Amino acid sequence: MVGGLLCCLSMMLASFCTSVIQLYLTVGFIGGLGLAFNLQPALTIIGKYFYRKRPMANGLAMAGSPVFLSTLAPFNQFLSNTFGWKGSFLILGAIFLHACVAGALMRPLEPKRATSKSKNKIGVNEDSGLKKTHQKKSTCEQINKYLDFSLFKHRGFLIYLSGNVIMFLGFFAPVIFLAPYAKDRGIDEYSAAFLLSVMAFVDMFARPLGGVIANSKLVRPRIQYFLSFSVMFTGVCHLLCPLAQTYSSLVVYAIFFGYGFGSVSSVLFETLMDLVGAPKFSSAVGLTTIVECGPVLLGPPLAGKLVDITGEYQYMYLASGAIVIASSIWLLIGNFINYRLLDKERKMEQERKKKATTFESGETEPLSKSKQDEVSVKISKTQSIASERETNI
Repeated sequence: MVGGLLCCLSMMLASFCTSVIQLYLTVGFIGGLGLAFNLQPALTIIGKYFYRKRPMANGLAMAGSPVFLSTLAPFNQFLSNTFGWKGSFLILGAIFLHACVAGALMRPLEPKRATSKSKNKIGVNEDSGLKKTHQKKSTCEQINKYLDFSLFKHRGFLIYLSGNVIMFLGFFAPVIFLAPYAKDRGIDEYSAAFLLSVMAFVDMFARPLGGVIANSKLVRPRIQYFLSFSVMFTGVCHLLCPLAQTYSSLVVYAIFFGYGFGSVSSVLFETLMDLVGAPKFSSAVGLTTIVECGPVLLGPPLAGKLVDITGEYQYMYLASGAIVIASSIWLLIGNFINYRLLDKERKMEQERKKKATTFESGETEPLSKSKQDEVSVKISKTQSIASERETNI
């Protein structure tokens, strides 16, 4: 709800701007902060509401973006022609206020409390003790509660983050330069802009479809592979884009690119939640978006610089496709190693549990008096092993 208010405020202030620097501060800083406030709670609350059908829920939730994107360009042009740029900013600010309604509908789930018939004073003392322990928490622990920096020691999180950093260098540039590339091929402005609408329309259906596929029994246990192959499919589309010389072939490229873009977007945050779990997902999203801001900001300017140097858009698409495919290979190899290591760790943990159960069953057997000293020595050793195992875990 605060994010909706910030976005509305940014649009209202932008209608009074008289320079580009003022637009940077209003639309860029205030509006970007409001959008960040909208994104993270919306993603986090899906993980708390759903578990069994969470990939499908993520796919449906992410489908809202291309629905509005497919109609935003003509709608914004209509507002600008009818009400001017100042009036269009004010109307967009009013539309942003609907995020407050969406935030009001996202009610937090209350934890289930065990109700007892008799109310004793012991429960009150426990609650007061918990409050005292919470008050004694240091500032570092409070910061770590919202930004869990221990995730940088998480193997799966590091693989995911590094792969995304590589991917986002070439992920958004083809979208930005699609219309200019079509104009460079001699296509008129309205037909070139229509390519983005075609891509967004396919993306609108690809995201729920990707969520349904990711929620299947065959894909969900290895959902990281689905993300890797979706990224690879998108990179292959960019590599084949220079072969499109006519408008019909560019429409075909926009269709396949929209499907690949939607498949990646549908499971991009679901794979992160699969790696770190729902309790740490909020911190993981925050840290991921902070790190990914660098390649997202650098990718399009570097692509534009490449176009200025070469004078051709096809080299930019080839470079973007190569970068995206490299990130998919990195994710594929890293996830393969991670899954193998997780299986080994799971087997080792099962063996430890079996040894612990056999030791407990042997401890209940009757023992003779002559072996009491020997038994006591064995118990102390096993206890030390158990304590070492706990610290290692």
